[in-house]
Amino acid sequence: MRRKVTGLHAADRSAVDRTPDGVFLVRVQRVQFHRYAPKPYYIVTLAVVEPRGFAGNVLSSRVYCNPKALWKLSWFLRDFGYDVELLDHDEVDERRLLGLQGVVKISHVVYDGIPLVRFDGFAPASRWEELSPANLDAQAS
Repeated sequence: MRRKVTGLHAADRSAVDRTPDGVFLVRVQRVQFHRYAPKPYYIVTLAVVEPRGFAGNVLSSRVYCNPKALWKLSWFLRDFGYDVELLDHDEVDERRLLGLQGVVKISHVVYDGIPLVRFDGFAPASRWEELSPANLDAQAS
């Protein structure tokens, strides 16, 4: 059976090109665990809050939780204000992550011909004013 889905042909590039590399204030919109044997990971979906020109755009990437990558998962959880008590007990409750805010630095990479968003760094939401692109541009002048 064939179905017509208007705009499908342009969807692959427009989603990637909407949000450039940079630093954004974001809110956790969705977290989903995938148990891939050698490297289990979370797919983390973030909604951009600031800068306003990109507000509402969605960023999605993997945060791995194999032993070599636990430092990055821990960094993400701590900077986004995840429950310290749960973190101390090595527990991640996906529902408790929803709505948390923080700062993320992203870059776009191509892996095996597939364009991907990579989370390069995290910071607490309280540091947004200091790290925002507008403030960094003003400091450079």
